[in-house]
Amino acid sequence: MTAETLSAPPSTPARRPLFRRRSAIPGFGVTLGVTLTILSLIVLIPLAAVAIKAATLSPSQFVAAAFSERAWAAYRLTFGAAFVAAVINGLFGVLTTWALVRYEFPGKTVINALVDLPFALPTAVAGIALATLYAPNGWIGQFLTPLGIKAAYNPIGVTIALIFIGLPFVVRTIEPVMRDLSADVEEAAASLGAGRLATIWRIILPALGPAWLTGFALAFARGVGEYGSVIFIAGNMPYKSEIAPLLIIIQLEQFEYANAAAIAVVMLGVSFLMLLLINAIQAWSRRFV
Repeated sequence: MTAETLSAPPSTPARRPLFRRRSAIPGFGVTLGVTLTILSLIVLIPLAAVAIKAATLSPSQFVAAAFSERAWAAYRLTFGAAFVAAVINGLFGVLTTWALVRYEFPGKTVINALVDLPFALPTAVAGIALATLYAPNGWIGQFLTPLGIKAAYNPIGVTIALIFIGLPFVVRTIEPVMRDLSADVEEAAASLGAGRLATIWRIILPALGPAWLTGFALAFARGVGEYGSVIFIAGNMPYKSEIAPLLIIIQLEQFEYANAAAIAVVMLGVSFLMLLLINAIQAWSRRFV
């Protein structure tokens, strides 16, 4: 043992902090448990109950209830009108958001508030208001009828109602992204010789793509499940203007609970597949932004 070893002070163990830094929220285990519990009570258990009720039918009974001619007509109208309304909202939602974000004009605050009106307005009130406007003797419908355009009590009325309730989803989803997209980017593109169309196609739309797909998916999902605002303007004619949620209500009123669950399972499955496809496209598009 050398003199240097003898003179070296003994090593002291690392001191632990007196107070452990604590997170503002509970740990991972607690938060995950609470999350799974809430999801199970609100989402998983009700959906499982629907599937279990539909499973009480034999395969032939399930096919007869879920894929009857009347059910097919309701599916075509429900998903078709929801898709068309989401596409229209996707187009005009971008234009509306662009005007609200990039320009100042009189009445902007009022228009901005009107965009959120479908969120706060009861769906039944919205349906009555739309029927009042677009019925053949309505404020707008009376001018369309002489032109041979019937905007209510048919699939067109269903689409109008879904456009009304779906527009805020697109606008409010795109708005934060568009606010973050500085106008300097457009000016830089213009200084490099890019025209307006090239700037929109190569700069603005790719930046808005993921948010646009999210808004489209939300508007589509809301349209598929919408009931209150549609039944007043749809006409509710079987094979023509009857939506799938109304068909489910009719089956329940007739105490055909298993048949109603079968139709609900089909709608749930198709909605899940379409949302999965949209999310996959959205994830793919983020790779090029």
